[in-house]
Amino acid sequence: MTVLGERRGVAAELAPTAPVPDGGAWRPEHGAGDRRFAQVGPLTLESGAVLEEVTLAYETWGTLDADRGNAVLVLHALTGDSHVLGPAGPAHPSPGWWEEMVGPGRPIDTDRHFVIAPNVLGGCQGSTGPSSPAPDGRPWGSRFPAVTTRDQVAAERRLREELRIPGWALVIGGSMGGMRAIEWGVTHPDEVRRLGVIASSARATADQIAWNSAQIAAIEVDPGFHGGDYYHLPAAEGPHLGLGIARRIAHTTYRTAEELETRFGNRPQGREDPLDGQGRHQITSYLDHHAAKLARRFDANSYLTLARSMSTHDVGRGRGGLEAALGRVRARTLVVAIDSDRLFPPALVDEMAEHIEHVDRHLARSPIGHDAFLTAHPGLAEWISELMDG
Repeated sequence: MTVLGERRGVAAELAPTAPVPDGGAWRPEHGAGDRRFAQVGPLTLESGAVLEEVTLAYETWGTLDADRGNAVLVLHALTGDSHVLGPAGPAHPSPGWWEEMVGPGRPIDTDRHFVIAPNVLGGCQGSTGPSSPAPDGRPWGSRFPAVTTRDQVAAERRLREELRIPGWALVIGGSMGGMRAIEWGVTHPDEVRRLGVIASSARATADQIAWNSAQIAAIEVDPGFHGGDYYHLPAAEGPHLGLGIARRIAHTTYRTAEELETRFGNRPQGREDPLDGQGRHQITSYLDHHAAKLARRFDANSYLTLARSMSTHDVGRGRGGLEAALGRVRARTLVVAIDSDRLFPPALVDEMAEHIEHVDRHLARSPIGHDAFLTAHPGLAEWISELMDG
């Protein structure tokens, strides 16, 4: 990741003021790229609402064995998508997000395994979500119902059935993807042989919910939000400012104070002068940059939907508590905490691991913080390889 070059003030180049011409959500005219699409039928949600037609976008790598037993499910985080491998392009706004761990000869080896990565229910990169058409042909917008982690796993299970895969050799994910992974292990223990939960937890904490609430509020107070019904507007008039603020808040929780201090300190950005009230610090420019990137590739309503689903995550809800729920997991499980993670601290990850019977737990050491699960970490590569070979 790089810091934006020299620039004076908050000019048009700054992210939230310069979104892509047609907004951040994928649309058919962008082209399918490497995506495939599965129609998985109607889905009754935990809220009681019914989505009559659910589509899941997904991508695959590798070859399915004759017995269909080598399938791996990789689950993305909040602003991720199905594009685990491959370059960016017109259909894919970002390059593959986990190429260090998935691919030929990688810990999740696509020469040996058939890897499937779906875009989550409620997302904005091809799966049914707020930006996709409702039965009346208009975007769902504010009418899109609340979805939970369990609803998302229910949709992914429909995808498994649609692809006629009997079970998973591995279900793995980090952060929000880890929430879905542990939900898979609890809800469908007979369908998961191995489980990888990276920098994640079995429940949302008050701290996580608080950060999510601040991000949600930033989007909802944007004058361009229009209560969630903004898809008829030019992208420049939509809620990209609020989405950019939400991203700034979130990105701060993904990194550590120590890393930011080492990289940026209180230095000004180029020749800009913060003392005049217009110039920025390097850290401000860095956050502006990440706000810009997200505003160009993500939908604000999807951000709200997924942040809320994370806040309601709790595998113990209605199952007698965490200990009873996690006792249902039968998979050989890898649980990894990051020592500097302030969003999913090691104690929270340990709370989950201590109630799983067949578990290997590890502590990854990194100065980066939560985002370390996305980087080339030698320990993580080793531990995933051991899980796959076991």
